[in-house]
Amino acid sequence: MENFEPKETREWGSRGAGSREQGAQGKEVIFNSPPCTQQRASLPLLPNPPYPIPKTQLLLYLVPIIGFFPSLWTLYRGQGSREQLAISRLSITLALTWLLGYLLLATGAATSDFLTLRLFILNSFLTSGYFLVSVWLILRLMQGKSGRLPGFSTLAERVLGKYLS
Repeated sequence: MENFEPKETREWGSRGAGSREQGAQGKEVIFNSPPCTQQRASLPLLPNPPYPIPKTQLLLYLVPIIGFFPSLWTLYRGQGSREQLAISRLSITLALTWLLGYLLLATGAATSDFLTLRLFILNSFLTSGYFLVSVWLILRLMQGKSGRLPGFSTLAERVLGKYLS
């Protein structure tokens, strides 16, 4: 272990082969190893580095009907930032609410003789509202504003927060 023996001198040597560094308690340690010529690549030390989330990923979650599937996958894995999980919950809640309303109105229109036209019109309003709310949320996210809806976000956190997060 003569390469790592502390020596009590006050001189500073040159860096490189046989370089000297000040060790603990004022003792100098001599390292007899050749200098490293390769540069290290800086790798993140954290598993989820604090990089900003790409907006395109959040916008994909809010695309009507199609965004349901990546949102469900994100919640199923349970990995993602707090914002990703919140937007995923909101997207799934909006899609399931629309689907439930669509199916109920279509079933009512199919079974009723008198209310058929009215229920189909309500169904089209429900579908248009779902698409407009999704586009509005996409525009808000593009502007850097919050992607929360007062009623649906709390509902999504209560219901889907229990089962998918």
